[in-house]
Amino acid sequence: MPLIKPFAGLRPAPGRAAAVAAPPYDVMNAQEARAMVAGRPLSFLHISRPEVDLPPDTDPYAPAVYAKARENLERLCSEGVLVRDPTARYYCYRLTMGGHVQTGLVAAASVAAYDAGRIKKHEFTRPVKEDDRVCQIDVLNAQTGPAFLVYRATPGIDQVLTRVSAAAPEVDFTAPDGVRHQLWAIADQPTIDGLTAAFAALDALYIADGHHRSAAASRVAAARRAANPNHTGDESYNWFLSVLFPHDQMQILPYNRLVRDLQGKTPEAFLGQLADAFTVTPAPEPVAPQGPGQFGMYLAGRWFRLDLNPARSPAADPVRLLDVSLLQDQVIGPLLGIADPRRDERIDFVGGIRGLGALRARVDSGELAVAFSLYPTQMNELMAVADLGEVMPPKSTWFEPKLADGLVSHCLD
Repeated sequence: MPLIKPFAGLRPAPGRAAAVAAPPYDVMNAQEARAMVAGRPLSFLHISRPEVDLPPDTDPYAPAVYAKARENLERLCSEGVLVRDPTARYYCYRLTMGGHVQTGLVAAASVAAYDAGRIKKHEFTRPVKEDDRVCQIDVLNAQTGPAFLVYRATPGIDQVLTRVSAAAPEVDFTAPDGVRHQLWAIADQPTIDGLTAAFAALDALYIADGHHRSAAASRVAAARRAANPNHTGDESYNWFLSVLFPHDQMQILPYNRLVRDLQGKTPEAFLGQLADAFTVTPAPEPVAPQGPGQFGMYLAGRWFRLDLNPARSPAADPVRLLDVSLLQDQVIGPLLGIADPRRDERIDFVGGIRGLGALRARVDSGELAVAFSLYPTQMNELMAVADLGEVMPPKSTWFEPKLADGLVSHCLD
């Protein structure tokens, strides 16, 4: 079963990429999205977050929102801002964030491989978010937000991408957040065939980010397959837009936790309870954990370092050994009464990109009572969980840098 195939991408015309490219649709709220599109009529947010062009009280899942996305997509195509490539190809995509560089491949990934578990998941999805992406794909007849996939680093693949990216890129710009985006089209048939074969030889791919996009693509494919009496398996709906990176180039930041109250406890009583499972050490500076089993905590205007008692660490369970699980099992559940962090509104999550100052500020404001900083989940931990068919706790990983929406879209025709 092939894992990937080339496709004729819909992408910005030469010189337009910087004006079109936008952050992923799900890393901002509606107010932030409206601010981002101000003065940017070509921004892809007009397609990925089309409610920015409708009244502020518009339901983001209303049919009018998807219709507006279609209208905006058609406008950018008719104006020549977005142009379809004439032939199927792959695209080499490089992201540079400070000193971090990662180079991957934009491709259409196999829905059949996803359905068979060869493209592996590690998160549950939420029905409302899945439904949203299904509607977006159906109305646009295109996949406009890529799934972020990872493969175990393979020298043959990485050498090809190194060779391709030695040439001058077709797209090269730095986004407002400081991340540099570069893109090379791969139209040479021998190179395309070699990449397809090299990926087909892999045991699996892993979803790093984009579980809802992947699940939605599978649902759309199933519906269209059922409605097509002449289905062959070659139709474009059998594939979904993806960017694939080698696992050893990934940068995962922590996904920190904040809790609104101490469930009636005083800070002193809560500290006393923590001493049963942790060595608690006051810290003069914000605590960025330096390894597994270590946590930072900001409580009542003070930072503390929490070091887990090794006897409290479960053996040989890749899910329960995750630091996000250890914090949940040792503190957030038993001491703060949050049994279901997916649904309990007393807990909030902050990506590590926002820094430790964001944790302190929200506690100092009185909005929340306590914040915890975590050591980042590691890529080998994610793959170990996925290989067992298990699911990680919510908000376990925050990947940086983020992929840009709008650089390459996959049309379903």
